[in-house]
Amino acid sequence: MELFDVAEPGAGPYGVTVGPDGGVWFTLVHAGEIGRLAADGTVRRFALDSARCGPSALTVGPDGALWFTELNAGRIGRITVDGEASSFAPPTADAGPGGIVTGPDGALWFTELNADRVGRITVDGQVTEYPLPLAGAFPAHIAAGPDGALWCALNQADAVARVSVRGEVTVHRLPTAGTAPVGITAGPDGALWYVGIGGGLVGRITVDGKVTEYPLADRAARPHAIAAGPDGRLWFTEWAAGRIGVLTPDGRLDGYPVPGPGAEPHGIAVGPDGAVYAALERGQIARLAG
Repeated sequence: MELFDVAEPGAGPYGVTVGPDGGVWFTLVHAGEIGRLAADGTVRRFALDSARCGPSALTVGPDGALWFTELNAGRIGRITVDGEASSFAPPTADAGPGGIVTGPDGALWFTELNADRVGRITVDGQVTEYPLPLAGAFPAHIAAGPDGALWCALNQADAVARVSVRGEVTVHRLPTAGTAPVGITAGPDGALWYVGIGGGLVGRITVDGKVTEYPLADRAARPHAIAAGPDGRLWFTEWAAGRIGVLTPDGRLDGYPVPGPGAEPHGIAVGPDGAVYAALERGQIARLAG
């Protein structure tokens, strides 16, 4: 495992993705910045218009830019690979945008943690919001499913929601109370995979709602985010345990401890070469070779 210092303690690396330029892009949620880690370890940081805007999740957009949520400012941000940033405000104020992903329809889809809504934003900034049928659901991360719909983790409802590109919502309840799902991703097997930060588990849900659970040996590990690798492995962060976990295609769970105290891994991404990147709260990006 390689560790790269990308920020001072307190800046809070949170979301991470591999950009279209081959760089590893990340958010600094407590500093109001977006960062880029190059292959040679060089770091560039781009300040947004407010140190308190709270950039959180980020994804590669269909336009070749990076799109991200500004949790505290209630906006959706966009930054080019050259560092030019702009933002767009959804109609609902203080909605608390959380997760974001590029949808199958060429738009970006995001969750609104505080408003129990899922939003859609076009690359020119036009926003549509769709309400979820559960109050206080706290929609967290969101993924594009293999069925052409969007799937999001409903953290406070112990559920996963399917949202069609027309905004039609189907809710699937999870079998374990207190699961509190956060991260979700499309797997290589035609299903969705999520992690339960409260239940200490990895879950699989088919597009028709059938759930299979894989409990972690450490149920207090607080798994946070999850990403699929090109070889069929599912990688996830264990926030409280300071580990990067992995679930193999044959159902075997394993983990890689991050050296040193206070790692607190949050976001995770897998590059096209299979390399795994995790954003560490203490100011680092961890890299595991594929």
